Amino acid sequence: MIKEKIDLFRKLFMALDILVVAISFFLAYMLRHNVHIFYNLDFFPGREVLGDLYPLSRYLNILPLVFLGWWGALNYFGLYRSFRRKKFFEIVWEIIRSTFFVMIVFAVAVFIFKLDFISRSFLFLSLFITSVLLIIERWIIVASLRFFRKRGYNYRNILLVGTGSRAERFIELVHKHSEWGLRIVGLIDVDEDRLGKIFCGEKVIGLLKDIPVILDENIIDEVIFIVPRKWLPIIEESLFTCEIRGVKTNVAADFFNMKIAHYISSDIGGIPLLGFKTTVGEEWQLLLKRLFDIIFSLIGLVITVPVFLILIVVIKWLSPGQAIFKQVRSGLNGRNFMMYKFRTMVDGADEKRHLLRSLNEMNGPVFKMHNDPRVTMFGRFLRRTSLDELPQLLNVIKGDMSIVGPRPPIPHEVEKYEVWQRRRLSMKPGLTCLWQANGRNNVDFDRWMTMDLEYIDNWSLELDLKILLKTVPAVFLSIGAR
Repeated sequence: MIKEKIDLFRKLFMALDILVVAISFFLAYMLRHNVHIFYNLDFFPGREVLGDLYPLSRYLNILPLVFLGWWGALNYFGLYRSFRRKKFFEIVWEIIRSTFFVMIVFAVAVFIFKLDFISRSFLFLSLFITSVLLIIERWIIVASLRFFRKRGYNYRNILLVGTGSRAERFIELVHKHSEWGLRIVGLIDVDEDRLGKIFCGEKVIGLLKDIPVILDENIIDEVIFIVPRKWLPIIEESLFTCEIRGVKTNVAADFFNMKIAHYISSDIGGIPLLGFKTTVGEEWQLLLKRLFDIIFSLIGLVITVPVFLILIVVIKWLSPGQAIFKQVRSGLNGRNFMMYKFRTMVDGADEKRHLLRSLNEMNGPVFKMHNDPRVTMFGRFLRRTSLDELPQLLNVIKGDMSIVGPRPPIPHEVEKYEVWQRRRLSMKPGLTCLWQANGRNNVDFDRWMTMDLEYIDNWSLELDLKILLKTVPAVFLSIGAR
């Protein structure tokens, strides 16, 4: 029920935001189109520089992109999450960050799709007006909700079954989030000794067998069962009692104290399922990550085509063998795929690895060696500059890899992983990650695995961008390269 309430508020906010964005779009066009009105004002800057706009019909073609950009930015920066405990300045800051995000998206879109007809002055005016109107809209919403909450309007009466630690956490949440509009009428337990006692400020008003009478004598909008697993066989009759009376019920499903995974609910063919997911990120964020991977890789391949051709010729000229080295790697959840790299070693180097095993300088199941005799002179240059990994852009386009993600291991290394280390396979591998951006081979194996898990547990689009920015100096300075 709380989720439904939150979803309803989110949809209302989204609808309002779309309206604000549309109004701002047309208002910005009108002001920019009629800028000649201000030409006679001495304080108007650049009045002789600004020209005429293209017809409104041309600009209407980009309106869907405007909606999508603002929706993604506002969603990503938390404008659709509960703001009960947020200061208004925090909300303003989130809107400002969203504005800069949309500006970057538009700059990239204008460059990629060559939208030369878009006036820069119109774009900045639209962004400014939208951000101002969004701040005003959020101020009105926050002020209105606080006004109505203080007067106790729009509350739902809740009967809570359970008095354990999970029930106490729920009570604390309800007390903390008054914007949810929930009022707990009382608590239900199975132990007669707890009747009349107070838990977290709420009173135990009855036992399971008393629920029919309580429902008949009180205004109850919903009954929430937050009970231990051992209670499940004895609450069926109480659920039936609520069903007969048409009272909505919810049963808390957090029966297991998972340390890493978080709960997700779904259904297959009408069968309700409770899931546990260890990776973060909503579907729309993962979709944006995939779109970024494709666009970035395509642009990268187009720009580096001459480099590709030159490196292929040089590698084959300096040492016999194929220029592109192919190797089976483990991807998402252990799926094997063929990874591509420019060859940096002599032909047949894999067969010679066992001869050098005693010289391994990295702990764990991986092999790393500072002066590996199998690496060619030109191969050392390719590794220092990371040019050897350019062909992996093809793996990204195919969907085997991502731009940012844990580096893909070799299957026989995975077989030697400890249990906790296998979780790094729960996210698609990438060209660079925290390990790559923070020293590469200067980091020992356990720290490497820990950094990958830190990335998975804290993943966000913003984190991906930070890693990319840190990777650039790491590559150019050859930090940790071997």
